[in-house]
Amino acid sequence: MSAKQVRQTVIFELELPDASLPDANDSLFLAGDFNGWHTADTAFCFSKDRKGHYVLKTKLLLGEHAFKVVRGNWQTVETDSMGGAISNRILDLEKQTGRSPLKVAIKVAGWADRFPRVPVRSTAAGNVKIIDSTFLIPQLNRKRRIWVYLPKNYEQNTQTHYPVIYMQDGQNVFDEATAFSGEWGVDEYLNSLPDHEQCIVVAIDNGGNERMQEYNPYPNKQFGRGEGKRYAAFLAEVLKPFVDAHYRTKPAARFTTICGSSMGGLISYYTAITYPQIFGQAGVFSPSFWIAPDIYPAAKKALPLLGQSGFYFYGGDKEGDSLDIRLRQMKLVLDKNETVVSQIVMDPEGMHQEQYWRKAFAPFYHWLLTLQSR
Repeated sequence: MSAKQVRQTVIFELELPDASLPDANDSLFLAGDFNGWHTADTAFCFSKDRKGHYVLKTKLLLGEHAFKVVRGNWQTVETDSMGGAISNRILDLEKQTGRSPLKVAIKVAGWADRFPRVPVRSTAAGNVKIIDSTFLIPQLNRKRRIWVYLPKNYEQNTQTHYPVIYMQDGQNVFDEATAFSGEWGVDEYLNSLPDHEQCIVVAIDNGGNERMQEYNPYPNKQFGRGEGKRYAAFLAEVLKPFVDAHYRTKPAARFTTICGSSMGGLISYYTAITYPQIFGQAGVFSPSFWIAPDIYPAAKKALPLLGQSGFYFYGGDKEGDSLDIRLRQMKLVLDKNETVVSQIVMDPEGMHQEQYWRKAFAPFYHWLLTLQSR
């Protein structure tokens, strides 16, 4: 067993000043890279000990972990004493070996819902629009906001058709005002490129507390039923035909890419191997493969159908959960089809956060342009 597969027992203890005490009927959770940032994960729920202290005992893989304390959703995430957003908490278990169980004290200063919400100025570029705030996902009988980025000279270049990228977690793609932990800045980056390198980007909001189910194709004992198969069918059978009918796209698979991070990376990869005739490339950032071991046999089964597919994997060395090993394992599967192009990029300083995915988007997009021009 490698060092990265060793688990360390950790006891988290919360210190809650009077002003930040939760309501009597509230539950407190840890949301982090170890559970797909699920905000109501019962496996990471605090309980009260005999002294009335909130305590959580768990086991985590050695490595660096990022997390926050929440009360069931991101609207009730912990804040500083003035209600301001705080950076992810970091626990480096590589530096804590030999101390078991490890006790970690967490002092919560405040909760987001206890302060007046200060409006954040929108940072979305003028060529980012909302297709629909209540776009129907018939496979799940839910509605979702859908964004679209159109190239900066789309209205002038009336004869030009464009490649399309479909991105998950749409709240985080273009706009600081809607982003949970910083936006990717995709619109600003694409606007900096010349016309011949432009594309259309369609971003689909996640479903909040339904995100874990919608982005997981498989049932999971800890997180419940997987709804990813139906969500992927929505992307392939409903959303893409709609976009092709309403915008000047290049509809072929070689010009159609799907992209996402964390659980969004998992569902993007699953969608690409399930519908390779529709999505020819995938940008798979820090995917939560750990939650879905069935993704490996699914990739092996899909391998003969992938043809000229391309897969770009990004990960950070500081993400933990053996991400580098999981990505290499998946690449070994894909390499058995000589027509498939795959690449892994590992950032030595990378963590499971939007700011690193934002930085990684430009190299991915350059790779994508090169692949589509072959």
